[in-house]
Order: sequence, then structure tokens, then C-alpha cells
Amino acid sequence: MRKSLLLTGTLSLSLWAVDFRTAVYPALEKAGCAGCHHDNGVASATRLRFPEAAPNAEQIEAFGRSLVVLVDRHVPEKSLLLNKPTARMAHAGGRRIQPGSAEEAALRAWIDFLATAPSDLFKAAATQEHAAAGPVLRRLTHSQYNNTIRDLLGDASRLADQFPPEDFVNGFRNQYQAQNTSPLLAESYSVAAEKLAKKAFLGGDTQGILPCKPKSFDDAECRARFVRRFGGKAFRRPLTETEMARYQKLFAAEAAAKKAFVAGAQVVVEIMLQSPNFLMRSENGLDPALRPYETAAKLSYFLWNTMPDDALLKAAAAGELNTPEGVAKQARRMLESPRAPEAVDEFLAEWLRFDRIIGTVRDRRLYPQFTPELTLAMMEETRRLVSDLVWNKGDFMEFFSAAYTFANSDLARLYGLPPPKAEYEKVPLPVTSERAGILGQSSFLTLTSKPAETSPTARGLFVREQLLCQEVPQPPPGVNSNLPPVTREKPMTQRQRLGVHLSSESCAGCHSLIDPIGLAMEKFDAIGGRRETLKLTIFPARFERGDEAKTVEMELDTRGSVAGIANSGFSSPRELGMILAASAQCQRCVVKQLFRWMAGRRETEADRAVLERAFEDFTRSGFQFQELMVALSRWSALPPVEKN
Repeated sequence: MRKSLLLTGTLSLSLWAVDFRTAVYPALEKAGCAGCHHDNGVASATRLRFPEAAPNAEQIEAFGRSLVVLVDRHVPEKSLLLNKPTARMAHAGGRRIQPGSAEEAALRAWIDFLATAPSDLFKAAATQEHAAAGPVLRRLTHSQYNNTIRDLLGDASRLADQFPPEDFVNGFRNQYQAQNTSPLLAESYSVAAEKLAKKAFLGGDTQGILPCKPKSFDDAECRARFVRRFGGKAFRRPLTETEMARYQKLFAAEAAAKKAFVAGAQVVVEIMLQSPNFLMRSENGLDPALRPYETAAKLSYFLWNTMPDDALLKAAAAGELNTPEGVAKQARRMLESPRAPEAVDEFLAEWLRFDRIIGTVRDRRLYPQFTPELTLAMMEETRRLVSDLVWNKGDFMEFFSAAYTFANSDLARLYGLPPPKAEYEKVPLPVTSERAGILGQSSFLTLTSKPAETSPTARGLFVREQLLCQEVPQPPPGVNSNLPPVTREKPMTQRQRLGVHLSSESCAGCHSLIDPIGLAMEKFDAIGGRRETLKLTIFPARFERGDEAKTVEMELDTRGSVAGIANSGFSSPRELGMILAASAQCQRCVVKQLFRWMAGRRETEADRAVLERAFEDFTRSGFQFQELMVALSRWSALPPVEKN
């Protein structure tokens, strides 16, 4: 029976001596292999890749067959699939499966099967393609709400700043799976709509919202023109006849009750600002007639972080957004607008988590120079570097390796640079400073530190997750993550304290991937100041007579590496920046991060072609960020069925 099935190449995996789906796959999951071996895992560059979340039975079986590439068909016991997870071979993740365990027995049985099965069995082992994304509703983020109200009503009061805070998911605030509308947020929308509508017509039509001058409070022609024009801008598409009739009726009733045309306009504005058609935007909707307008909104909220302008809506109406070329043409026009830098600033602030810098605190005894003004300067320095690279069409990978910066007097003092002639002037960084790009800037060095000390783990984790787009698994449940305390009797460097992670089998797998990155930045303190040695100031736990702080000076070992990147030894932010700038993993991560911000979700298998095309365009342009924005607009703005 088995022989005939093998010869036909149609063997169901469940008919073999071990069932992969019920015995081997759960063992690999239990071992935590999936945490690193997936498209965005720290082991994404290896040949072992787990299917995406919640795979079906067919995908799991296809994955089981794909493991044949890790099997030595001549000498099965030498297979990587066996010796890596059991740590018989060097494995960055450490020992995941205990030799002699039931899990190893199941894995070995599967390896024996793969080693003897005919090659025809593996032709169907390719990764399953995901279906194209269906209709999606995305809520305006708070920043998009503020910008849209500004452009729709001329109101810059930024009421959304007082709305309930938004959660960061996948590194950004605009991921649609987290964009629920809570009762508190719904109430905030209602209160804001009432305030905005009242303010818009305070003292009459002072903002020029009406498209015509009404002859009386019941001027039907002017009323219809207002509803059609304002509604088309607020909903970012033409109103249906049913909607026109409904809003005109509301308008007429309110205008008649108060004997004032603007009273009718005010109630329409208030109601429209609470409508899902204003607060939400559809993508890949079911109505083909609205697709061009959905494309226009997707472009505008990506490139401008606000509503479409009249020119973009006219392009949608004229069918100019129905081709990749038409989309690219509009994208280039939009990138010349002053709104475009605002959108890039918002992307940058979320990608680099500026919110953590704003709310950070430092031990005043150790860092008396740390002030709110300094934190603002830190963020502005980073914005200036990005602005220079993006809008002067430079090589964006210099974001990681730039041997210059934009410092004001406070930052120059912190960095040990001569005072700049002008605030945020472009100044060279001496080689001896060992700074370069974002990794040498105090914004990064501060947000990845603790109130009183640096955090090599946080710094390494940030590089992995934000700059390489790799997910590091969470610590196993119950693991004590506390480091040995620094005492007056036993002062230690961070490398010495973190040794506890690397000596623990349950911790070493992940910490060997992140700690060596952060430890190579130890010459920079918790606010980004340079230090040649570690000066530990150990304060007594309780001040008693005769007690005083003890200062100890210790040598720093700043050797580090990035596991998974060849020849990646380094000992400073400058050296790491050069490694990242030249790394295809980092270059692709820039593409992924911008895609996630644009699409409001993580990439899937169905997006692979879009990401690859965008990466190719980005590379050909010499890594110009504007060209990446155009490329993602071109390949992603259209519905999936139209991408050819």
C-alpha cells in the first residue's frame, strides 16, 4: 500500500508512520520555532519559513513537505532539520528540542520519510498564496481627522488631540484591525462635530464654505449646490441622489425653523462630520463606480495624510486614476505640495516612536542637562536629516550612515561639537565621535534607554524590529527578566549583567540576537552623550549618617555583531549604520515599513509582488524615498484585481 502510494506521488501525509499535522507541527510550535522562522522573523533569511498565522490543514501539510530542503537524503541524521533545533549544530536560537524526547522522535520519523519519499511528492510544496484583500473600512486617524478638518473647514483647532489615545499596532497608529470606535470616541466625534459646525458659521459664512450667495433662507438652488459640493468633499466622492435628498431635507427644515440659510448649512455640516462616510474610508469596495474615488482617498491619506484636493477628485472623475501610470502622475504632482512633508513627518514620528521620547524621564542626579527643550531638539534633529534626504532626493540609506547631522546649540554641547553658526545647521560628525545616521542621534539612544541607565536589549530589539523588520519572540512565561543589581560591593557593566541572559538556555536563543547589537553602543549613555568609560554612580538605598554616593569607573567592551548578516562585526553606531545601509534586509525593511503605514496593515503573501516591484524601483532610483512613495502608490493604489 505505502509503496504504491509513494510511486504515484500522491501520498497523503496522514498515511505515513507519523502525521506531520498532529505530531510534528505541534512539536515545532511548542519549541517556538515559528517565532523566528517566518517572513518577518529574525531567521527570515533562512530556508525554514512557517506559514502565516492560523494556517489550514492543506497549508500545514504543504509546509511539512517543504522541509525536504533541510534534509540530507543520503545521511538523514546529519540533516539541519534535526541538528539545528537540538543544538547539535550551532543554532542562534539555542536548543529548542531536547535530544531523546518524544518531540525529537516525531521529528526524526518525519525526516526519515522526507529522505525516502520520491521528489514528485514535493512539487506542490510551494507556499500557498493568500486571496486578495476584500473590502476594507479604515477610520481616520486623529492626525488625519485634524488635517481633514483643517482643509475642509479651515479650522486648525486640532480637536482630535483630545480624543481617546490611539494604540500602536504593527508599529503604527493607523492599522485598521485596531481602529475600533469605542463609545467614548463616538461621543468625542459628536461633541467635536457640534463645536466645529457652530464655529464654521459663527457670524455668518466667514470661512467661505458656501459655494453661492443665498437669495433667502429657502434658496433651493444654493442649498443643493452646497450639499453637493460640501458633501462631495467631506465624503470624498459624489453623493448619491438618496443622500442629496436626505441632506437637503434636513437643511430645509433647520433653515425654515430658524429663518436662516446658514442654520441649515450648519446642521448639515454637523451631521456629515458624524457620518461613517466622513469618519471612515473604504478600500476595495464592491461598487466599481467608486473605485477611482477610493484610489484618490488612498493616495491623499498616504502622501498628504489628509483629504484629496479638487484636482485629485477631478482626476478620479475623469478616469485618470484607473491605470498605474495615471496614479504615478498624480503622486508626483502631490509630492510637490507642502502637504507631503507633513505626511512624511507623521510617518517618521510613528516609525521611530517619538511618543516615547516626549514622555521619557531621566534621573536628574545623573542627567541634569536633560530638559523638555532637549527632547524637542532630539526629534527635530532626526526630522531635519530625513527631510534633507527625502526632499533633496538623496540616498535614503544615508539615514543610517550619514556622517553629518543637523544640530542646535544644545545638541552640539551634548555631542561635543563646536557651536553651530545657525540652529539646526548641517554639520559634519568627526570620525572620532563614532556617530552616524539615526543610530548616532540622541533620539534613538534616548528612547531605547532607561531613566538611569542604557538598555542594550532595548537598543538591539529596536534595530531588529524597526530597522530590519524582524520579530523577536516574547520571553517564555515565568522567566525572570531582572538583571543582577549593581551594588557598591559588586559594580558591573551592562555586558557583565546581561551575561545572565546568554548563560541561560531559555533566554540565550533570543538575547543572542539582540544583546550583541546594543552592547556595541555602550559608549553612548542614556541621553546620547559620548563616554569613553562607564562611570557608575551608586547611590545608597537609604541615606544615613556617613553614607554617600559611590562612583566607579569601568572599561567598556563594545564589540558586537548582527546575527544573520554576514561580516557584521562592529563596535560603534557609525559602523553599524554602514552595515545596515548596505544590507538588503534593511533596505527591504524601509519598503515594508512605508507599505504598512500606507496600507494600514501588515503585508501578506498576496503583497509580495507589490513589495518586490517597489523595492526594485527604490533600488534603481539610488534609494530615493520619493521614488519609493511613487512606486508604492503606483503598485498599491489600485484594487488587487487591476494589478498586472
